[in-house]
Amino acid sequence: MKYRKLNLATLPDELFTKQTDVKEWMALTTTSAEGGFPPSSLNKVLPVKRDIEIERIIGTSYYMIGNTVPFAVPLLLAASYFSAVGALIFKVYMVYFTTLFVVFTYYFYPKYMKRYNRPKSMSKTDIKDNQYLYTERHTQKYLSMQFVWPESIQRPALNDQPVIFAAIPHGLSPLGITAYPMWSKLFNDKLCHWTCAPVVLKLPLISSFMKAIGYIPAKAKNITDTLIKKEENVGIILDGIAGMFQAHDEVAHVKRRKGIIKIALRAGAAVVPVYGFGHTSLVSCVSIKSEGILLFVVTYCTFPSNHSGKSSLIPLDSWNG
Repeated sequence: MKYRKLNLATLPDELFTKQTDVKEWMALTTTSAEGGFPPSSLNKVLPVKRDIEIERIIGTSYYMIGNTVPFAVPLLLAASYFSAVGALIFKVYMVYFTTLFVVFTYYFYPKYMKRYNRPKSMSKTDIKDNQYLYTERHTQKYLSMQFVWPESIQRPALNDQPVIFAAIPHGLSPLGITAYPMWSKLFNDKLCHWTCAPVVLKLPLISSFMKAIGYIPAKAKNITDTLIKKEENVGIILDGIAGMFQAHDEVAHVKRRKGIIKIALRAGAAVVPVYGFGHTSLVSCVSIKSEGILLFVVTYCTFPSNHSGKSSLIPLDSWNG
């Protein structure tokens, strides 16, 4: 079998728009010989401009800590009343978060929205256009991201039916799936909605952003309605929380995820397995075992620079119910 490859990191910025015809993207793909691409050919890190590297270090850190704010602030605030150490940790946390918020909101956001000629606010109706975010564009460059897929799912194979993109592994932060426009254009013209834990769509700030780019709760009803009633694509990371904290060995937690196949059968949707190479190495997790307790220490400071970061997503052959 032959494979196609699209290097997202080198995709011209002027082609990263909703208006771009998918044929222009396809013209930039390369095709492998029978059996796939040569060993190590998908493992190359490309240089990235310094300003984009700095933006991603700050922007990704801001996003990650932003997810913790609703939970961490009340706990740390309570701890600050009982101990001086708790008060110190709370102050450091708030200074860190506030600094990232100010730099991202008042410097990076207006700068790059203007550079990429994007509207100042997200559309309330055009989710596809919202998916062309400068942050996700920078992530593609920062991680030297590539998409590789078999000829068997090359257009027009999946044109006439909704698709479930079933991805693994999650890793602490599955940045590879954030190439949102690719899932909504490469394989068919149907908008792709990625799923997340329902609680995430109730968090302040982050929830409005995620809804604007198409996220839906990871519940059977929401997924089924999207596939059947809207006839649109769905993306789901199968291993979820189980795949987030992997300290050493990379394990695919999929044997108990059979429910997605039932949904696909009911909806008449194709299932495309996706493997995200690099997801588990984007952020370092250190596990410490002590007296039967497993503690995961997440080191946010180790996001890869352009010298070490790379990510390849491999959509495999489709299974059609």
